[in-house]
Amino acid sequence: MKTVSAIEAMASASDAFSETMDGYERIGDLAREHGVSLRTLRFYEDKGLLNPRREGTTRLYSRREKARLKLILLGRNVGFSLREVKQLLDLYEPSGGNVRQLRVALEKSEKQLTRLEKQRASIDEAIAQLKDAMGVVRQRLDERAAS
Repeated sequence: MKTVSAIEAMASASDAFSETMDGYERIGDLAREHGVSLRTLRFYEDKGLLNPRREGTTRLYSRREKARLKLILLGRNVGFSLREVKQLLDLYEPSGGNVRQLRVALEKSEKQLTRLEKQRASIDEAIAQLKDAMGVVRQRLDERAAS
């Protein structure tokens, strides 16, 4: 899966949400471009996160849907649940300043950052413990090899 910076995702989302009917892309091209499977895109559609235009059985993704996908992938990459991502996407108002959406996004991001920092501290502690244990094992092996 391609990593998208938060600034990139928000900038393209802002531009694309205001556009309509321009630059449609087929599901395979979109999947390849973003490093996800066709099944992933269909899953996001089933969950109401994406809503591609249909021409027969062909799914066509607008710039708006591509921007939504970037935001979904960014959200997943930083640990948001699909439910949280959907809540943020659903707050978008095409004719508004989206202040509420931005406030909620900031609030959720601050909480997620706190969770990630706690996880990192736990991981750092586990790494230190593992390194200490490995040091003891190495020392014992060296002692036994010397005898």
